[in-house]
This record gives sequence, structure tokens and C-alpha cells, in this order.
Amino acid sequence: MVFLSAWDARDSETSMHEVGIMENTLAMALKRAADEGAHRIHRLTMRIGPLSGVVPEALEFAFDVLRRGTIADAATLAVEHVPIICGCSTCRIEFQPNDLFCECPRCHHPSGDVRQGRELELASLEVS
Repeated sequence: MVFLSAWDARDSETSMHEVGIMENTLAMALKRAADEGAHRIHRLTMRIGPLSGVVPEALEFAFDVLRRGTIADAATLAVEHVPIICGCSTCRIEFQPNDLFCECPRCHHPSGDVRQGRELELASLEVS
């Protein structure tokens, strides 16, 4: 019998979230490749921001498992990490925050204007 601690259970739930996301992403890639008449997917590129709610390493693990037996079985997954960019309505500047609080470095007001960093997208496919 195997017992999981609360930490292990949370990790498992997080990984399941990424598995579902990768299932959908791979399904989109396979459909697009089929629509283009491709016989092989060589590379998928995803853009992922830190506010997307996913763990890139868990997506990579899910991809390694899910690609088997498909036209993407020899494909690689590239992850472009998208930084957080906020805008300050007081100073009218864009800035990259030091943490998730998004405080303007010039006037020190908190910003709720997150302009970049929530991305979770299939950016490109390389097929043949």
C-alpha cells in the first residue's frame, strides 16, 4: 500500500492539469498538421508566462508521454518563457516587476495593469 502526503497529492493534481493542457495542445497541433497534409511534426513551440498557472516542466513531461504513437513521436517541445510586463497608470511607463506584486519602480504604486505574462499558447509548429 502506498500513502501520499498532502504535498505529493498537490503535485499530482498540478501535473494532471498540465496533462490536460498538453492533450489539447497536441490535439490542435495534430489537426493543424493534418490540415496541411504533413506526415511529421518536428517541433512545437509554446509561449508560457509565469502567470499562466502552469508548470513548464510538467508540460514537457506530459508531452514526452502523449506524443508517443503519433506523428509527433520524434518531435521536440520548445518553451519560450514570456516575462511579466506591467503598466503604471500614474507614470505611464511599462516595467518588468521584481515580484508578483507589480509595484512601479518609479512611483511605487501597485499596478493591476498586467500587459504580458499570462500567455499559454502554441506559437508555432515545424512539420513536413
